[in-house]
Amino acid sequence: MADAHATPHHDYHLVNPSPWPLVSSIAVVILFVGAVVWMKGLVPADSGPLASALLSEGKQPLFFAGLAGVLVSMAGWWSDVIKESRAGDHTPVVSIGLRYGMILFIASEVMFFAAFFWIFFEMAVFNEARAHIPEIGNWAETAAAWSTWPPKGVEVLDAWQLPLLNTVILLLSGTTVTWAHHALQVGDRNATKIGLAITIALGVLFTAVQAYEYNHILHENLFFNEEALNSGLYGSIFFMATGFHGFHVLVGTIFLTVCLLRLLAGQMTPEKHFGFEAAAWYWHFVDVVWLFLFAFVYVTFG
Repeated sequence: MADAHATPHHDYHLVNPSPWPLVSSIAVVILFVGAVVWMKGLVPADSGPLASALLSEGKQPLFFAGLAGVLVSMAGWWSDVIKESRAGDHTPVVSIGLRYGMILFIASEVMFFAAFFWIFFEMAVFNEARAHIPEIGNWAETAAAWSTWPPKGVEVLDAWQLPLLNTVILLLSGTTVTWAHHALQVGDRNATKIGLAITIALGVLFTAVQAYEYNHILHENLFFNEEALNSGLYGSIFFMATGFHGFHVLVGTIFLTVCLLRLLAGQMTPEKHFGFEAAAWYWHFVDVVWLFLFAFVYVTFG
């Protein structure tokens, strides 16, 4: 097969065959199946030595195998894109396509989080309607639990403690990544490195604070306890929305770390640095999502 990068005579380039789309898809499936196994399990603990070791509740090997596959895919795929850029394949027309692609990706992420906000608002705003649901089987108890918001027995978090701290952390990280981007545009590489390093440190700090918050919720049984029977929807929505946001913060932190490593290697110029620009866009998106989470999940309906 001819090399897709050989002597191009147009503004576009054909990507060479790549294993990363398939590998990353398989890794993501393994990752999420592993998460289900870790939390709930897929088979009883007495299903046999191999099945119970991999698929029973609390087992983690599948999850971390999927996570490793995702990280390897990210490293390999991003490395290939960087090589294409340094080989001169990212012409102005291709660069426009990359920007459109990143914009559409962020738009799809907006809709992803819109689903979580939709169900949260539906439960929080129209909770009184649950009291009018007919008493059918065990559903009556669940409807009664959902008729108040937060549901009875659920102990909500104080929005003005750890959630406020994380809000300040992310807002500050938004300013530092903007500073770093501006510094790169004017050719100040040292300021860019400092701004990026601070942003990465703030991202790690945010993740650490959220992990501490999760540990407190689970250790104290704030959402899932005997008094909050049939009220598990609140905890499920909370962990899904804030947990996926935390995962996006982790991805964004890795994204920015790659940009910092590239800067330290002498790559990126004021004229050509879309990798960093895309990382900054993504980080600002993560900031905005958190502001909505803080305003509605923690403050307004908390």
